[in-house]
Amino acid sequence: MPVWATFSWIWWEGVRILGKALGFLKRDFLIEVSYRFNFLLSLAGIFFSASIFYFLGKIVDPAVVQDTANDYFSFVLVGMAFAMFLRTGLGSFAESMREEQMMGTLEAMLATPTSLSLIILSSSLWRFLLTSISVVVYLLIGAAFGISFAGANIPVALLLLILTVLAYSALGIISASFIIIFKRGDPINWVVSTVSIFLGGVLYPISVLPGWLRFFSRILPITYSLEGIRGTLLKAQGISDVTTDLIALAVISVVLIPLSLALFSLAVNHARRTGTLVKY
Repeated sequence: MPVWATFSWIWWEGVRILGKALGFLKRDFLIEVSYRFNFLLSLAGIFFSASIFYFLGKIVDPAVVQDTANDYFSFVLVGMAFAMFLRTGLGSFAESMREEQMMGTLEAMLATPTSLSLIILSSSLWRFLLTSISVVVYLLIGAAFGISFAGANIPVALLLLILTVLAYSALGIISASFIIIFKRGDPINWVVSTVSIFLGGVLYPISVLPGWLRFFSRILPITYSLEGIRGTLLKAQGISDVTTDLIALAVISVVLIPLSLALFSLAVNHARRTGTLVKY
C-alpha cells in the first residue's frame, strides 16, 4: 500500500472513531442538560465540602503534610479533587453498562460494527468531562481560599492524571465485566474505592499509617498519583522529582488495560452464549 494511502486510511479511521465518540458525548450531554438542578447541587456540594476542610485545616499542624503540601487544607483539597477521577474511573463503565441493560439497548449497541473497546471508552466520556469540570471548580475554590498554585508544573501534573485515569479506568472496566455477568452488586468498585480512600493518602498522608499498612498503600495507583500531583501543583516539582510515581502508574496501566479489555470481552461473550446479555 502506498504511503499516501496509509496516511489517508489512518486519517479517515481517526475521523470515524472521533465521530462515534462525539455521538456518545452528545447523547449523554442531552440527557444531562435535562437534569440541570443536579449539576448545580454538585457544585454546591463541592463548595461546602471545601469550606469544611478549610476550617478543619486551621487545627491541623502543617508539619504533618510538609513533604507534599504547604498546609492541611491544600493537601486535602487536592486529594479530594483528584480522587474524583478515581471514583469516575471505577464506576462510570459499570454504570454505563447497567444503564444500557436497563434501557434494553446494550445488545443492539454491541451488535454494531463499532469495536468493543470504543464502545466501552466512549460510553464514559461525558462522566470524565463532568469530573474534569468539578476538579477545576475545586481548584478555583482552593485558590479563592488562599491556596497558592504559583510555579505549578501543569504539564507533568496532566501526565500523572492521564496515567491515573488509565489505571483506574482499567479497574472500572473489570468492574463493568462483573456487572455484565452478575447484573447487580459491584464488589470490585466497593473494595478498590474503599481501600484507596483509606490507604491512598486522600485525606491524610500515608506516613501516619502503621508500617504494615504503608506496604499496601504502595500497591495502590492513587498513592503515586496524589504524591506526584501534589508535588507538581503545590511544590513546583519537575518530572525528575516524580519519576517514581510516573513509572509506577505507567506499569500499572500497561498491565491492567489489556487485562481489563480481555476480561470484558470474555464477559460479553459469556453473556451472549448464555442469553443473559439483555437480562437485568
